[in-house]
Amino acid sequence: METITFLGFNLYAWITIATVLTLFSLLLFTKIRADITFLGAVGVLYVTGVLDAKEAFSGFSSTSVVVIGVLFVVVAGLTYTGVLQWIVKHLLGQPKTYGKAVVRLMLPVAALSSFLSNTTVVALFVGIVKMWSKKLGISPSKLLIPLSYASGMGGVCTLIGTPPNLIISGLYADHTGQQMNVLATTLPGIFCLLVGVLSIIALRRLLPERQAPESAFENASDFTVEFMVPSDNPYIGKTISEAGLTEVQGGSLIEQIHFDGEVSSPVTPNDVLMGGDRLVFAGQIDELLGLRQSHQFVIADHPVFTMSELDKSRKLRTAYVNFSSSLAGTAIGKSSFEHDHNMTLVAVARRGKRIEESPRDVVLQPGDTLLWECPPRLNLDTDNLNSQLHFFDSNQIPNIGRGTIVSTFIMLAMVAVSALGIMPLLQCACIAAFAMLITRCCSMEQAMKSINWDILMVFAGSVVLGLAIQKTGIAERLAFGILDVCGTNPLVVMTAICFVGTFITEFISNTAAGAMFFPIMYQAAEKLGYEPYPFLIALMISVSSSFATPIGSPTHMLVYGPGGYRFSDFMRIGLLMNLIILAANIFIVNVIYPLTPL
Repeated sequence: METITFLGFNLYAWITIATVLTLFSLLLFTKIRADITFLGAVGVLYVTGVLDAKEAFSGFSSTSVVVIGVLFVVVAGLTYTGVLQWIVKHLLGQPKTYGKAVVRLMLPVAALSSFLSNTTVVALFVGIVKMWSKKLGISPSKLLIPLSYASGMGGVCTLIGTPPNLIISGLYADHTGQQMNVLATTLPGIFCLLVGVLSIIALRRLLPERQAPESAFENASDFTVEFMVPSDNPYIGKTISEAGLTEVQGGSLIEQIHFDGEVSSPVTPNDVLMGGDRLVFAGQIDELLGLRQSHQFVIADHPVFTMSELDKSRKLRTAYVNFSSSLAGTAIGKSSFEHDHNMTLVAVARRGKRIEESPRDVVLQPGDTLLWECPPRLNLDTDNLNSQLHFFDSNQIPNIGRGTIVSTFIMLAMVAVSALGIMPLLQCACIAAFAMLITRCCSMEQAMKSINWDILMVFAGSVVLGLAIQKTGIAERLAFGILDVCGTNPLVVMTAICFVGTFITEFISNTAAGAMFFPIMYQAAEKLGYEPYPFLIALMISVSSSFATPIGSPTHMLVYGPGGYRFSDFMRIGLLMNLIILAANIFIVNVIYPLTPL
C-alpha cells in the first residue's frame, strides 16, 4: 500500500477516513437503516482496494459475531419459558420510598442485562414499570430513564451482556491469542453500577416529571377522537344542539366532516347531522367513548350503515409509534395500515399539546401515542407489526413450569463453564442454544424469529471497519496524536480515549464505537509500553456509557415515548452521569487491573 501521503496518511487511509465520516453522517442525519449503512461502507472499502475480499467479509465469520447470533437463540429460550416474567413478578415488590424503588428496579434489570439483550429486558419492563409506578404513586418518567440506564450499566458486567464487550474481547483474542474471561468486566461493572444507582437517587431532582403518553387519554386538550354517524342513527336530521352535542361531558365537538367532504369548523349549534358524518371531538377519552352508547356513534374507517355491522368483541389497545416505524411522517388515513392489520385508529395523543385535526389525518411522529380498536386476538408478529408500534399491554405471560427451570439451568451452566475456562464461549453458546431447542424451551420457528439479522449485519460491518482503521495506519496515527496531546501518562491517555468514546457513542451505536476505538486504544497502550488489557476493560465500559441523548442507545428510544420525555430530559441528568461513570470507570479499572509494563 505504498502511495503518496498527505498529512501522514496514504490514499487508502483517506478513503477509510472519508468512509467513516460518511458513515457517521448517515447514522446521525438520515433514516437509512444502520445495517444498510455499514454494509455500504464495507462495499466501499472493498471496491476501492482498501481491503481484499477475505478482509472485507471477515466480519461475517468473526467469532464474536457468531456468538451474538447464537445467544439470540438462548435468549429466546429464556423468554418463551417465562424466566424474565418470573423475575419481574417476584423482585419489584412494594417499596416505600423513591430511593428504594430505584434500587429494586435497577439491580434486577442490571442483573438480567448482564446475560440477556438490553433491548429485550427493557422492552419487557416498560409496561410493568408503568403499572408499578402507578401503584407507587411515582411518575413513570422518574423510573423509565433509570430503567434504561440500568440495562446499559448491567450489560457491561459480563462479556456476553452487551455487543461491544464481545467485539472488543474478540478482537483482543485475535491480536494476542488469549481469551478474556467471560466475567472480566464483572467487578468494575458492578462498581460502576452501584455508583450509577446512588447517583440516580442523588440526582433525582434532575429527572423530569412528565405525563405518561397514554394518560393523555384521560386529560382534556391532549388528544382528538373521531366518531362516525351510522346511516340508521336516530339523531340524523337533527341539529347539533337538538342532539345534545353542543356541551358534551368531558370534551367538545371541534369539527364535522360530511360524507361529501364538506367541513364545518367551528361547528355551530344549527349544523345538521347526516348519515356518514365524521365528528371530531377533543376531551377526556373515557367520557367521550360513552357517546358510542348514548348516541350510537361508531369508530370506523369506512361508512357504517347499521350498528349490527360492528364487531362487539373488538378491544381498545394503546401503543406508541416506534422511532424506526415507517408510520412516522405519514397519516393513517392516507395509508392502508388499518385495512392491512384489521385495526381502526381511535385517538392520537402528543405530549402537552392538542392536535387540532382528525386522528386519521394527523401526520404521526415517533413517540406519538395511539389508541386502537383491535381484534380480540392481535398477532403482533404478523407483517412485522412489532417494528411499527409498541403496545403497552402486549407482553404475553407464558406459563411458569418445567421449562422455566430447564432454561434457567442451561443459561447458568453456559456462563459457569465459560467463566471457569472449561470451554470457549462460542462452544458454550452453541451447546446452550441446541439444549434450548431439544428441551423445547423454544421452537425452531421461535429461535429463528429471535435472531436479529439487522443487528448482526451492523456487528459484522463494525468489525470490518475496525480492521480498515487499523490496517491503514489510522489507529496508530491517532494513538500517536493522543500521546502528543496527553503526554506519556497512561491514566491521562486512558481517560482521554474513554472520554471521546463516551461522547461518540451518544450518536452512533456502541458496537460501532467499540470496534472503531479498539485499535486506537490498543495501539496507544502498546506505544506507551503497557499491557492493553486494562485499557480495553475501561474502553468496554466507556462505549456503553451513553446517558445524555435518547439516540445514544436503543433502550433510551424504547422508554422515550412511554415516558413522555423531551430530548433535553436526557441531557439534564445524562451529561453528569457520563462524567460520574467515566471517573468511576477509570478509578476501579486501575484498582482491579493495575497497569503492567510490557
